[in-house]
Amino acid sequence: MATAVKSTGAKRRTASKEVRRQQLIKATIRCISKRGLSETTMADVAREAGLSQGIINLHFQSKEKLLLETLRFIADDYKVAWERALGKAGPHAADRIKALVALDFSSRICERKKLAVWFAFWGAAKSRPTYARLCAERDRQYDNKMVSLCRELAEEGGYDLDAEAIARGLSAMMEGLWLDVLVGHEDLDRERAHQICLKLLATAFPHHF
Repeated sequence: MATAVKSTGAKRRTASKEVRRQQLIKATIRCISKRGLSETTMADVAREAGLSQGIINLHFQSKEKLLLETLRFIADDYKVAWERALGKAGPHAADRIKALVALDFSSRICERKKLAVWFAFWGAAKSRPTYARLCAERDRQYDNKMVSLCRELAEEGGYDLDAEAIARGLSAMMEGLWLDVLVGHEDLDRERAHQICLKLLATAFPHHF
């Protein structure tokens, strides 16, 4: 019985630690979206989270580690989201591509706070090798999947085109549209951006889109 109580207590402490870390990371995301990376301080995050700065130091030790864990958190969250979208889309390449595009312009992903954080880290990646590696890993996994799906669809539909070029062009367009949504481009919202991508796909794969 004593062992069971001890084990339960350990689980509670572990869960509490993880909950606290996520609370701090989410506060960091809000701060970065308002101030950017360089202007965000540990004190800002503490105020945003409603916690003491000592709690941040306990869990992350430094601002750099907090920022790195924040980037890892949003990268992992995005990967989980697109893998789940593929899992729900079914086996056909066209449906899976549609699912990925729809996800990128969903309220979960194409939300200005999150977009601001992505672009803040991308902007810093050139001078921060650790950020660059994490961003590159996220991009590589997603891009490889999109290229694979476009190749599969090209073979299925008998399309005579460069499937890799279409996939990479689509990914670049989606990131560019994210930026337009972030800066408040006139007459562009999530739904309009989504439709623009579908029009590109209809040009490349007219029998499927």
